[in-house]
Amino acid sequence: MKRYFNYTLVLVLFLTCFAYKTKAQNIKVEATLDKVSIPMGDQTRLHIIAHIKAKDEIIFPQLADSIGKIQIVSVAKPDTAFDKDNVQNETITRNYTVTSFKPGTYSIPPFTFKTKTASYTTDSLMLQFTPVAVDTTKAIYDIKQPLAVTYTWLDWLKDNWQWVVFPLLAVLAIIGITIYLIKRPKKEVAVISRAPAIPPHTIALSKLSALRDKKLWQSDEVKLYHSELSDTLREYLENRYHINALEQTSDEIFAGLRSAQISADAREKLRRTLILADLVKFAKEKPLPEDNEFSMENAISFVMQTKQEPQAPVNKEELPK
Repeated sequence: MKRYFNYTLVLVLFLTCFAYKTKAQNIKVEATLDKVSIPMGDQTRLHIIAHIKAKDEIIFPQLADSIGKIQIVSVAKPDTAFDKDNVQNETITRNYTVTSFKPGTYSIPPFTFKTKTASYTTDSLMLQFTPVAVDTTKAIYDIKQPLAVTYTWLDWLKDNWQWVVFPLLAVLAIIGITIYLIKRPKKEVAVISRAPAIPPHTIALSKLSALRDKKLWQSDEVKLYHSELSDTLREYLENRYHINALEQTSDEIFAGLRSAQISADAREKLRRTLILADLVKFAKEKPLPEDNEFSMENAISFVMQTKQEPQAPVNKEELPK
């Protein structure tokens, strides 16, 4: 009996390690340079790349303004592309433009990516900045002194006539408009009462409820169901957080909401809903019925967690005097 228990324990450990190793093989990270040798002051691009499953999460390394003596000039938006051979695999690339004004060969240390269960490290890179060649055989000449020329008031007026004519026309226009406003007959201003604007979360919840009542995925209209669900969330994000969500990719939306006050739970629900919608629309993913319903529940929960609460009216009697 004891021997049987030991065999079972070893088998469970082996299968656990094998499953972990198989999942780790789905993730690959790398770092590349467009050029490995450039003149000092010139620029090249550093690419930090992660190959992962579309539903996986990975944390990229955070780069400061410089890498040692190598300066980071600019950072491009993250680029996400699906694998042509397997649409469930995606490649996320972050591009950095780098330079240095000191000649020499510098080492770019490995970059570390993190997931919930493991860390992945790229190889180190070498980048050379060559000095600018100076021809020392040519003589050094003195700076020529400025030439004295005559410049009259008429010459200045010919060169800068627009600075005289345009301000004069503007003054005349202001005088004419002022006279017109003073002499024109007064009109009574009509007071138009406007209905209060409907809050974004109210609109979103109403559309989500109507979408659920259509029963699209139950009628094999899964792609249309996730498309309308994604569009409703994107419209809500535009009205709630004032970002161009309808024209952005999912990664651009997450980047635009980075500084928004949204809880981690709400962010995860939004991410799962939009990622699954992208897979259904672009990768022909066929989710299970419970996944379709779970996306609707996540969307409603996200809207409820992030809705803007109405401000309480201010009591003038409580204000400090």
